Amino acid sequence: MIGRRHHLVIDATDPQVAAAFWSAVLGDPVTYDDGDFVVVSADEETSGMAFQRAADLPDPTWPDPAVPQQMHVDVMVEDVAAAGARVVALGAHHLEDDVYADPAGHPFCLIRRPGWAPPLDAG
Repeated sequence: MIGRRHHLVIDATDPQVAAAFWSAVLGDPVTYDDGDFVVVSADEETSGMAFQRAADLPDPTWPDPAVPQQMHVDVMVEDVAAAGARVVALGAHHLEDDVYADPAGHPFCLIRRPGWAPPLDAG
């Protein structure tokens, strides 16, 4: 091993909105916010997702390759349909099948929890 992941850093025009969305989806709190850089993680000593301000970020046009998806997160859930309704209520946009876009337009997939993963808290 050469190193460990610190944070997955994602550009966003509004890092607070992006962080609030992913905080609600993943159940992790916002642990750092300096106005231009916001971190969502289990605690202040755990790697997570970070959002950095990028004022002129073009919206992804996935699946149209004109502006690529820029990043992609798979989120495991117990019930894909129920989770889909919940992420839309949080501000996601349904794209197709089990693919959604976060409020910044980044696509993500809801996938049924694989058998090797422990059950998820229904919270």
